Amino acid sequence: MAGMTASETDIGTFLRARRAAIRPEQVGLPALGRRRVPGLRREELAQLAGVSPDYYIRLEQGRSRNVSDAVLHSVARVLGLDRTEMEHLHNLARPRATGCALRRVRPGVQALLDMMETVPAFVLGRRLDVLAWNALGDAVNGFSSWPAARRNIIQQVFFDPAARTLYPQWETVAAESVAHLQLDAGRHPGDPLLAAMVGELTIGSPEFARMWAAQRVREKSSGVKVLHHPLVGEMEFGYETLAVAGEPDQALVTYTAAPGSPAHEALRLLSSWNAPAPIRTTTP
Repeated sequence: MAGMTASETDIGTFLRARRAAIRPEQVGLPALGRRRVPGLRREELAQLAGVSPDYYIRLEQGRSRNVSDAVLHSVARVLGLDRTEMEHLHNLARPRATGCALRRVRPGVQALLDMMETVPAFVLGRRLDVLAWNALGDAVNGFSSWPAARRNIIQQVFFDPAARTLYPQWETVAAESVAHLQLDAGRHPGDPLLAAMVGELTIGSPEFARMWAAQRVREKSSGVKVLHHPLVGEMEFGYETLAVAGEPDQALVTYTAAPGSPAHEALRLLSSWNAPAPIRTTTP
């Protein structure tokens, strides 16, 4: 629609995708008659949320900037949104200006990474850019071998052929990464670098285009990551994502392995291979 901002089209895309995913019988409506589109109609969602159809249409078109929390919660309830998806809906309904994010970490954060000698760790920034890492994080993921202009999780997952081998559960990793990028897009509407990245990925990867169109959002705070390393084979880690104090757009990611597990032994080997050579001295 002419004259619409990016954030206005984003909220429409999100709500239409989520409406399409709800079957009428899931919300107590009869699945009768012919439907031109799958899922709930606008009028049905408005009725279930307790608002007028005209009001809901304005919301879906991004023309209700002063929408109340009560209305957003009602719409979210009908669509079955979880806490992260609800946050995303709020961000799309009430876009806020955001400043430029730092594309580097503080020296103290890098020092902390370097002190974590037995734990693979790295820092992600906006758009899942990889901003910094420690030696073991590099040994596991190979960040230093990625092209500097593409040191980004999303671009590596979809554009690096080696990613299909590195991630045995590639489809899951790709979907989770896209869902996190959707959340980032809602938090930072109008980000030109993100828009350019999404455009390039949509053209270059049909799989990314399919996942992006699904409009799923997810916070990658913790979970399990399986990697197949070219030297030590398959490793299964638990991961934790921690906010970097003072830098809301940066997150510290750590991988952990249970003592005695194959992944723990693999980390021990990688750590020994990457240890600096001892300094040799000669006696007079």
